[in-house]
Amino acid sequence: MPQHLRPVLIVDGANVVGSVPDGWWRDRRGAAERLRDRLAEVARRGIREEPGPLDVVLVVEGRARGVEPSAEVRVAAADGSGDDLIVELAREASGRRCVVVTADRELRNRVDEHGARCVGPRAVREDWTTAP
Repeated sequence: MPQHLRPVLIVDGANVVGSVPDGWWRDRRGAAERLRDRLAEVARRGIREEPGPLDVVLVVEGRARGVEPSAEVRVAAADGSGDDLIVELAREASGRRCVVVTADRELRNRVDEHGARCVGPRAVREDWTTAP
């Protein structure tokens, strides 16, 4: 399936990284890079709620900015609020199936207005028993 027709999975990087107390606060950029690397498999296989392949966008902000994209995962760095950028990306995805990964209730309400479905961080962490 051409990438521009694939469902979009927008990942709230700060929220997903922060959902596991593994010392991410000592190296926010490194934690975001590890998440990007793990999302490559998600881009290929999908998640329970949306089978792959998926167009995955990892949204980073603050000290996690500067993370480079990979072949499978686009990285969008927020100049300001990561939540505002996620809402903008959900709005731009109009016409495509869109899933946002976050546990942030307010953000869930905002992207719902643009037709995006939401899932919690566990959707992309289910099989993270060991580091890649």
